[in-house]
Amino acid sequence: MKLYGYFRSSAAYRVRIALNLKGVTVEHVPVHLLKDGGQQKLPTYLRRNPQALVPALELDDGTVLTQSLAIIEYLDAAFPGPRLIPDDPVLAAKVRAVALAIGCEIHPLNNLRVLNYLKGPLGQQKDAVDAWISHWMLNGGLDAVEALLPGDQFCFGNAPTLADCFLIPQLFNARRFNVSYDGFSKIKRVELSCEKLDAITDAQPARQPDAE
Repeated sequence: MKLYGYFRSSAAYRVRIALNLKGVTVEHVPVHLLKDGGQQKLPTYLRRNPQALVPALELDDGTVLTQSLAIIEYLDAAFPGPRLIPDDPVLAAKVRAVALAIGCEIHPLNNLRVLNYLKGPLGQQKDAVDAWISHWMLNGGLDAVEALLPGDQFCFGNAPTLADCFLIPQLFNARRFNVSYDGFSKIKRVELSCEKLDAITDAQPARQPDAE
């Protein structure tokens, strides 16, 4: 299998965590989001993902899966190892709710193409863009995630789930944009637990072959 991604993409970061937790090895194919006008917009990549987004997972038979949530759900169904989505339907819904709170409510508003539109066609200055990032990351974002978490070692229970796969990359984004989440004690506890697992730390952007 091949994973098309960008080292700093939080969506690709989620999938790397899931692959590592499952012990699944793939070929990593870098798609640089800034070079060549954005390599995700090149025709060769658009044939794999018409949305011009990363990641994309190409299976051995040539099938291409897109969207990080769909890819991780596929990995959880197709490969043995630790379950990322619990069997219990109520707990599974809670795990998905946290993942979706991040993937649908926080991340899209701070995605590269949104920030580029704010700075480009809308002519917003850095201070305004930084305020936008901080507002949407915290208000109804990480503060809501903090309230949804039960206060376990990981997001839910004593092992990582889909929710952790989404939370850790979002915390990377928070640090990158100087958005403090120090007041969120449950989130900080989860982060400290995740930092002890090689499967998660090995997925960090700085440890990827295309890191800059």
